[in-house]
Amino acid sequence: MDNRLMSALSTAFVQLHARLAPVAFVPEVRLHQADEPIGLWELTEGEFRSDRPPPFWAFAWAGGQGLARYVTDHPETVAGHRVLDLATGSGLVAIAAARAGAATVRAVEIDELAVAAVALNAEANGVHVDAEHGDILDGDARDAEVILAGDVFYSEAMANRVLRFLLRAARGGATVLVGDPGRAFLPRERFTELAAYQVPVSAALESVRVKHTTVWRLRTSRPGTAD
Repeated sequence: MDNRLMSALSTAFVQLHARLAPVAFVPEVRLHQADEPIGLWELTEGEFRSDRPPPFWAFAWAGGQGLARYVTDHPETVAGHRVLDLATGSGLVAIAAARAGAATVRAVEIDELAVAAVALNAEANGVHVDAEHGDILDGDARDAEVILAGDVFYSEAMANRVLRFLLRAARGGATVLVGDPGRAFLPRERFTELAAYQVPVSAALESVRVKHTTVWRLRTSRPGTAD
């Protein structure tokens, strides 16, 4: 299928199945969000039944909300810097970085629908974000000075690949910040806590209404060794 047609179809899908609304914990940002997750999950062939990823783009996940809150409250973290938002989903963290004064923001996702959502969401918030479709985890962060990653440690396979990518970036001089609501595969010993929040979430997605969410900074060394 022609890339332009695919992009137009993805944009139309996002507009049809999600509505623009403020993010619960970062109301300064508005996103196209789905009201009801199960039906949309089925529409996009969720439950990991196909090659298409679940619709992570349609919800403001706790890790992303916490990280976006931190960047919004601490704009010096990204202001004037080249920022990469890894596995951007809805683009929430990327948009927060752009609003906080980042020099450039690159937002990467493997889902074409997410890329369309990021473009729509950035436009709705009056900021510029370079939304990119692809898997960059086996590569590098290019010239990014700050790497942001919200809610990326939800599976063992994903966590292992993400950690290797983030460590390469950090050892190359980038600052790496992660937002995580206690996912099982976060290697906490690799991180230093910067902030913690009680973040409102969808009970249908998380089985609770609030998730304790932490913003972490990646260390390049293991515990007990010099950083």
